[in-house]
Amino acid sequence: MAELELSAGVVEYEDTGGEGPVVVLLHGVAMDGSLWRHVVADLRDGHRCVVPTLPLGGHRRPMRPDADLSVLGVARLVAEFLDALGLTDVTLVMNDWGGAQALVADGRDQRIGKLVITSCEAFDNFPPGLPGKNLYASARMPGGLRAAFTLLKVKPMRRLPMTWGRMSRRPVPDAVMDAWFRPLWTSKEIRRDLRKYVLGVPPKAELLRWAEALRTFDRPALVAWASQDRVMPPEHGRRLAAMLPRGELVEIADSYTLIPEDRPEELARHLREFLRKG
Repeated sequence: MAELELSAGVVEYEDTGGEGPVVVLLHGVAMDGSLWRHVVADLRDGHRCVVPTLPLGGHRRPMRPDADLSVLGVARLVAEFLDALGLTDVTLVMNDWGGAQALVADGRDQRIGKLVITSCEAFDNFPPGLPGKNLYASARMPGGLRAAFTLLKVKPMRRLPMTWGRMSRRPVPDAVMDAWFRPLWTSKEIRRDLRKYVLGVPPKAELLRWAEALRTFDRPALVAWASQDRVMPPEHGRRLAAMLPRGELVEIADSYTLIPEDRPEELARHLREFLRKG
């Protein structure tokens, strides 16, 4: 893993290198860049894949105590990451995390040539669905996040509707989830960082303003949504695609939110087709 010193702290990332089109892939809460491992394996031939691990709980290096890790703060950190690497005309791909709306609304999308939104937070679905509500309740209680993630050491707990059972149709491999959760098991500073994000959701009116800002994104955009998603409503994907001036929609069957886990080959195929277009 490479490292980059940013204003909030050190961000680790994978960079496959090469001269092909740059694809930056972003993950969601309590996971890391390994969410994209299968998609990267498919795309790396002919594309430069850059996969940062965002400070959303799966990161191994705590951020500075005064770091802004609200939804908008993390979106600005993504913009800073692109700036620091000098990346231009990137295809920005996200799953689960919905920060693209904040990035566009904040006017920090100049380095994005194409946008790909796969099943993620949208409109006022922050934190999303039953798992998000459970996470928010845990973050509000002293010691709540530590207790919630300690329970996930018991592997059957991971498939409950209020934890990860509605995030993927197929169980994420235990070794992968162990790596995702280990920072939260072992570091109070990482739990502090995650708490900042979970409690840093703005009011509904601001969230809806962010979504409306996507109407100004005049570059190619693909919305790839899981048609059976039980956390991120499929109707949100259709609305987003209709709002984006150059948006197109594909719905992916036999998957929940974590399409890179459930249907990585299908998602990679759609990404390749989208990237080939002008």
